[in-house]
Amino acid sequence: MNLQLIAVVGGMLATGGAVLGVSAVVGTTRPPAAPSPVRRWLVRQWHGDGRGRRQRRTRQTLLVAAAVAGAVGWLTTGMPIAGALVAVAVPGTPWLLAVGRAEQRTIARIEAVGEWTRRLKDICGTGVGLQQAIVASTATCPSGISAEVATLAARLQAGWHAPAALRMLADDIADPVCDQVVAALMLHLSDRGEDLGEVLTAIAAASAAEVATRREVDAKRTQPRFAVRFLTGMTVLTVGYAATRPDYMRPYATTTGQMIMFGLGAVFVGLLVWVRSMSLPPRVPRLLAAAPDQEVSP
Repeated sequence: MNLQLIAVVGGMLATGGAVLGVSAVVGTTRPPAAPSPVRRWLVRQWHGDGRGRRQRRTRQTLLVAAAVAGAVGWLTTGMPIAGALVAVAVPGTPWLLAVGRAEQRTIARIEAVGEWTRRLKDICGTGVGLQQAIVASTATCPSGISAEVATLAARLQAGWHAPAALRMLADDIADPVCDQVVAALMLHLSDRGEDLGEVLTAIAAASAAEVATRREVDAKRTQPRFAVRFLTGMTVLTVGYAATRPDYMRPYATTTGQMIMFGLGAVFVGLLVWVRSMSLPPRVPRLLAAAPDQEVSP
């Protein structure tokens, strides 16, 4: 079984390398064609929608691990549906168990953006230019966005075009409140108005009010989130125990059994996703659309 598994994985890697090589050669000799809807959907699932770069890397790592785990589950059990359920469980289980953490991180990030905005306004009030104020703000930047602001300062010091560097900051943080700050800074760079301090003060006040509201709503969603974690844990334990019982799994090895397994798995996954969606607030759209990943030269 080990030799068979190594051979299958090796064949998959070799095939993938050949496909990538052919795609690279064909891509340099043919004009780019409009992507199909399926390809756009796959690209959106791979990169995420409106996420920061750190979240996208985590998402891509989980997707790769899911593909490998699904292949191993299929080879181990001989059931393709079982392999598909394992592949779904690898990113799905931490996603369900971490319900509420994303909202708490969002609240902390909004609070950090508001604090940085107030400090940036104070530094600009001393007569320092905006780019110099951004560099100086790294010394007292809140820890929630310190890495992103430090990267912004490094880009500005390296001679990057300021609006492009600010757009990169908005993509790194990927938050509507940060988009408001970036939009105000970009407008200030274009027209050099004198109302930047008032605008930053208003944004900081609005972010503080939003933090207070979100924390109040987040406290009321504790019970639904506990239900999501409980159902997820019980489902994983039950399925894991059943998978270790050959007598229990044997009926699912048939074609009819695979169809039943697919139906039961789809119902379980759908119910868990539905319960999780009820425990989360609606997603606020960003003001600045996420820019495609590309290297911006100074």
